[in-house]
Amino acid sequence: MRMTHQGKAFRASLRILLIGAILAIVLGIGLGVVLPSRPIAAAVAAGLFAIFAAFTVYFFRDPTARVPSTTGAIVAPAHGLVDVIEEFDEPKVLHGRCRRISIFLSVFDVHVQQSPVTGRVCFLEHTPGKYLNAMKSDCAIHNENVLVGFETKEPANLPGGRMAVRLIAGLIARRIIPWVTPGGEVSKGQRIALIQFGSRADIYLPLEVKVTIKTGDRVVGGETIIAQV
Repeated sequence: MRMTHQGKAFRASLRILLIGAILAIVLGIGLGVVLPSRPIAAAVAAGLFAIFAAFTVYFFRDPTARVPSTTGAIVAPAHGLVDVIEEFDEPKVLHGRCRRISIFLSVFDVHVQQSPVTGRVCFLEHTPGKYLNAMKSDCAIHNENVLVGFETKEPANLPGGRMAVRLIAGLIARRIIPWVTPGGEVSKGQRIALIQFGSRADIYLPLEVKVTIKTGDRVVGGETIIAQV
């Protein structure tokens, strides 16, 4: 199940590279008008495209998670920096107070997200919004986001049997691409979405779980155990 959606990030990068190539051609034609020779214009445009292509391939990398076998473990849904751990109200999936762990993804982090648990997608909602800087931990209140709810099979004894992940767009991130649908089965560590460029991911857990990370920690999606039941 963890191999599900493998290659989708790469295909997304190809679409962006195609757009970049078209823009590079247009730029080369434009520079050919103002620069002393067409070869110089072509070299400048090709150099800029090479830098853009290298960054795009790096950004859309998609390593396969080495999912821990620890019973009762909940893994990070995203790669990045944990900068908030707090109590929070989540009315749509957990229906009340919960534990919020927020992960900031810079443009240098992997941007494929993973399921923190094994179970079933019980909720999926896209909310249009703004594109404020994702470095602000309260941006979920205002920004474009997708909320994914899970009914868990592992951990089997999760209080209430539910948890949720919110994928949040940022100042640069303008597109959230969920790869799951309501009713679909997921396994822990399975790829579930792609957020293009810098962004944030929140995970909402029952208050009873034991959080095993702290603010300032860097986590790896699908691998780092962030909570234990």
